[in-house]
Amino acid sequence: MARAPRLDKPLDRGVAARPSASSRDRFGRFTEWVARAMGTPTFLLILTLFCAAWIAWNTMMPENLRFDDAALGFTALTLMLSLQASYAAPLILLAQNRQDDRDRVQIEQDRQRAERNMADTEYLAREVVALRIALEERSAQTVTRDVLRQELKLLLAELEAPHGDSDQEHTK
Repeated sequence: MARAPRLDKPLDRGVAARPSASSRDRFGRFTEWVARAMGTPTFLLILTLFCAAWIAWNTMMPENLRFDDAALGFTALTLMLSLQASYAAPLILLAQNRQDDRDRVQIEQDRQRAERNMADTEYLAREVVALRIALEERSAQTVTRDVLRQELKLLLAELEAPHGDSDQEHTK
């Protein structure tokens, strides 16, 4: 009797259905390497020397050693360069997409860091204002030496003056 598939478990589609993250990352690093390599003066110099050697071989060598006819416009060389370009463009775009993804992540991290810095700055500004207010309130309550001397002089004057005169001075 054949066993019925269980409906509470997903079907086993196998591992090969979707490439693993490491193989995608490996291919992504390869595309970035290709893009970096094709953008160097060394690559351009090597490609130029290759094309010059190809053209020189197929124009200066005896007819039986030539493999690409100059009369036909170096068809094989043209096809090779077209093939190289047709692979280079998508690889460069893939590398650029990976760089865009990294930039997007970096921008998001920078935005979050800026938000945290702004919140910290606002918190610190509120704390500084609270400290200033507390100091102002405390300084209003704190008696300075000059204020204390003035008050003591007034009290001494009240004590020395007769009772009738002190009421008059107090009202002034």
